[in-house]
Amino acid sequence: MTTLTQPSTTGLAVDFYDPTGTRYGFPTYPYLDAPAGLATRRQLRAAGLRPGGHDPVAQILWRHRRQQRVAYLYRLDLAAPERVATPAQRKAIAKALRARRTCRSCGLVQPYYIPRRTGACLDCIPGGAQ
Repeated sequence: MTTLTQPSTTGLAVDFYDPTGTRYGFPTYPYLDAPAGLATRRQLRAAGLRPGGHDPVAQILWRHRRQQRVAYLYRLDLAAPERVATPAQRKAIAKALRARRTCRSCGLVQPYYIPRRTGACLDCIPGGAQ
């Protein structure tokens, strides 16, 4: 993230530069011009962090294909580390994913997820894999 001291005078960046929040009611910065110490959810996730239950403190606005888009910014100093699944949770997830690959007709575990529409593997569906 770059630090912005003065609003850019090249077009749309000025429209979305409102660090005090008077125009948008929330501190707002243009695309790629957020101050240091703030990050989006995606940036937090890439760093192995999460917002930690804190609300966003600012936003980034930009236009994309005639549509205004927003990305909320969170403070890095309040971010918490990502939670790690316990062994019991990992076991439950593995069991659920295995159930999604088990055919209800023949009971075989397939290397792909069984279509929910049919509930059967491609070998058991009439006209399936031939």
